[in-house]
Amino acid sequence: MRRPHLLHLTAISTDHNLSVRASLSLSKQARHQFWQSPLPNLAPIRPIESLGLLSSRRFRLRIIGTNQEGEELLNKEYDSDSFGDFNLRIPHPTQGPVARLLIFETRTHPGLELLIGSFIPMNVREKKQILITDFDKTLVDTRYHSPRELILSLRKPLGYFPPVPASIKLVKSYIEEGFQPFVLSASPHFYENAMRDWLYRNQIFTSNIYLKDYRRVFAFFEGDLAPKDLKTQGFYKLNHLVNILLMTGIPEELILVGDGFESDTIIYLTLQSVINGRQDPWVVWNAIKQDEGFKLTNRQHFRFLSKFYQLKNLCDINTRCKIRIHIRCKKDMLQKWHTKKFKYEFLNRLLPNVDFYEG
Repeated sequence: MRRPHLLHLTAISTDHNLSVRASLSLSKQARHQFWQSPLPNLAPIRPIESLGLLSSRRFRLRIIGTNQEGEELLNKEYDSDSFGDFNLRIPHPTQGPVARLLIFETRTHPGLELLIGSFIPMNVREKKQILITDFDKTLVDTRYHSPRELILSLRKPLGYFPPVPASIKLVKSYIEEGFQPFVLSASPHFYENAMRDWLYRNQIFTSNIYLKDYRRVFAFFEGDLAPKDLKTQGFYKLNHLVNILLMTGIPEELILVGDGFESDTIIYLTLQSVINGRQDPWVVWNAIKQDEGFKLTNRQHFRFLSKFYQLKNLCDINTRCKIRIHIRCKKDMLQKWHTKKFKYEFLNRLLPNVDFYEG
């Protein structure tokens, strides 16, 4: 029997809401579950093993939420989009915040409620410390430039590529200080199992992985992405950065780790200009949307600008957010970044605060 299983799930409990982000797929056999740490003697997972995730269908979840004592506070059903994805924002019940979740799938086999799993939401209602890191070229020196390198990346586990020890040490040091880690990458969504396997093998434990869903690139009538987003990363990454902060709320401390090879620096500085610089989102967006990495379709433009203003409203409520940006560079790139000038003055004012490190 083909059974629904979770590809990933993120549940975040804030002061007022429970945010749930999940994605489901069908499988004919039991798979290694994403929350289980791989055994050391198991072969690393290769991205090509997950190509079946390019398929999609609709699902329905029954979410039961309880408090610490096991008393039921929430019992509702929710439908996914056509890709099997859920992005839910559920107000806390009047009886109190949800402490545990029990999740069933109810659509694929009528009359049956299939247990998907039980979960404890991440609690960010206390001191909020958020770490968001890139993966490719930041934690692992991957190569995707030529067709040969792309095919090789599918057939080889991510451990085949050289790690970046300086970035791994940096990320681990923040996690040890209590920062909640999120991984945001422009790699295809079917790399998730291989990426999580690599992270666990390197003692970086997080279920919060955001990847580019290639199914949405070619879904012309309802996808958030367009074919141009296969090469450009600006809109995709900035959009997901905003999504993460809308889920968690504005943290007291925000760490952003990326690389100097593509557009991470301008993406992070743009976000900081809105949060710390109190720049108007419309002014910022009109300035950077002409950049090659930020060209949008009309649908993307209006959807994202609305989210940008939601983020600005959160910033007006919580005015204290310390942001630190770390950008990994190779030795020959360090001098270029120390002397670089953007054509946007509001970014140049923030550039001296970026920590460019060699790795």
